[in-house]
Amino acid sequence: MSIHFVTDKVNVKEDGRVATVELNRPESLNAMDVEMIKGLVSRLKEIGDSDDVDIVVLTGKGRAFSSGGDIKTMLANMDEKQFFPVMDCISELIVTLYSIPKLTISAVTGAAAGLGFSLALATDYIIADKNSKLAMNFIGIGLIPDGGAHFFLEKRLGETKAKQIIWDGKMMKPEEALSIGLIQEIAEGNLDEAVHNLTSDWLSRPVQAMIKTKKILAEKNRPQLLKILELEKHGQQKMRETRDHQEGIQAFIEKRKPVFTGK
Repeated sequence: MSIHFVTDKVNVKEDGRVATVELNRPESLNAMDVEMIKGLVSRLKEIGDSDDVDIVVLTGKGRAFSSGGDIKTMLANMDEKQFFPVMDCISELIVTLYSIPKLTISAVTGAAAGLGFSLALATDYIIADKNSKLAMNFIGIGLIPDGGAHFFLEKRLGETKAKQIIWDGKMMKPEEALSIGLIQEIAEGNLDEAVHNLTSDWLSRPVQAMIKTKKILAEKNRPQLLKILELEKHGQQKMRETRDHQEGIQAFIEKRKPVFTGK
């Protein structure tokens, strides 16, 4: 039986034991604003409580998975009082997704950048379209990664390689991301077909045993993830006060290369 829920910015479709959660702001390449983040949290919590669903597939509507946090929303001239609640929303989303007692897959088409890439990294398995692009590109506007990216990158790559990826901030092709272990699969042909093949394979296995392993590791790692999210929140606020960040934003708006001074 198929069930379909729709909110403006998040679509949820249930098909048997698989729920597809779709980011729905195609006009902004699924940039995440606070409303979308809150919508994702509430939808994921509902799915987490459902006995009917075993697998969650995260996708983006249109040409991109997600281009990251909505710059107009996330980087407006907010003071700490306004900024911290936004960061707390992001933290709640990441912890909810990482800990959900379901198997989770990110199906990446187009760009998964910044917070969009952090979101994908919070899932158990990333399968990317062969034309996708992945980037942890906060450094380009003088910021640090958030959405738990320090945690996920260090887990997948180790500390040294994680720092390199963060400091380079470059756009990666899926082949490179696969070769270093950032993603698990590149879809040979059609992405939907590749996702269907993966979910079918998983559903033919003892899924509850797979989920139990996930829960044990998530429970063990939860304190560290919470600590990193807190460090990212305060670190990001500090970076927002730097001249390099102001220059990064200005250059982004003016479509030019930023000139950083280390201040």
